[in-house]
Amino acid sequence: MHAITIPEPGGPEALVWSEVPDPAPPGEGEVLVDVVAGAVNRADVLQRQGFYNPPPGASPYPGLECSGRIAAIGPGVTGWAVGDEVCALLAGGGYAERVVVPAGQLLPLPEGVDLKQAAALPEVVCTVWSNVFMIAQLRPGETLLVHGGSSGIGTMAIQLAKSVGAKVAVTAGSKKKLERCAELGADILINYREQDFVAELERATDGAGADVILDNMGAKYLERNVQALAVNGRLAVIGLQGGGKGELNLGALLVKRAAISATSLRARPLAEKAAIVAAVREHVWPLFGSGQVRPVVDRELPMSQAAEGHRTLEASDHIGKVLLVTP
Repeated sequence: MHAITIPEPGGPEALVWSEVPDPAPPGEGEVLVDVVAGAVNRADVLQRQGFYNPPPGASPYPGLECSGRIAAIGPGVTGWAVGDEVCALLAGGGYAERVVVPAGQLLPLPEGVDLKQAAALPEVVCTVWSNVFMIAQLRPGETLLVHGGSSGIGTMAIQLAKSVGAKVAVTAGSKKKLERCAELGADILINYREQDFVAELERATDGAGADVILDNMGAKYLERNVQALAVNGRLAVIGLQGGGKGELNLGALLVKRAAISATSLRARPLAEKAAIVAAVREHVWPLFGSGQVRPVVDRELPMSQAAEGHRTLEASDHIGKVLLVTP
């Protein structure tokens, strides 16, 4: 088979479409998937740069989600059959023609979503659902602030928050991106290049602030995120694009009776990931059938052109997800 390899860490040119050995046959509780498409995520960029290696036992190739067809089933797997069209949450290996997946991380195609576009869903839906709903427990009538509202994570967070009756504020860096966020349902639009999100959120919420903040920036936004939180607010940190070390005023957190959580998905134990996937299948998958939620795909590229996908992501020249399609 072929896969995107990283002979040496570096820029996008470090990604090489190479012939590699086929995966070993699926073991206990695993399935083998013939990949139709994968998607580009920030974690893939970090892996390419040499900063985010796959967890032990995972595929060495980048790619945290894919869609495709089941090619083989390992011992102990029930509920799936060879030929089933699926999408999957991965610890690695989505940038390849075949990948072995724990059965607990498989999802059927949601109603109304084609096989290629389904590759845009597992990582973002599992990230948003686990952080915004399972941990931060966003409720109807509350306000969610999403940093990077036009990203893959952001476009999904907007739709899921609106589906439960929450109000959504977003930050993005251009008028075009904010307009797309508004089309998806965002209520409060903040251009972070021109506006201070704390002041704009305070004005738009009559001083209340955000009940939940979904943050991909980390240290750079830490102090202002705490300022922007409502009383009893919850800050969910899922990325460190603005650095990993910041100063936290615990007094400000105490006054607001607020909480901060920080999670990653890739290295979680299999049982935790399976529980998240099961919750997504139960609570989110029906929303596709009703039309309340749709994948947002910016472009599709041949998987051999993964370098171009990484350049697009790093330039923030996209809205939603960038897909990589196998030959």
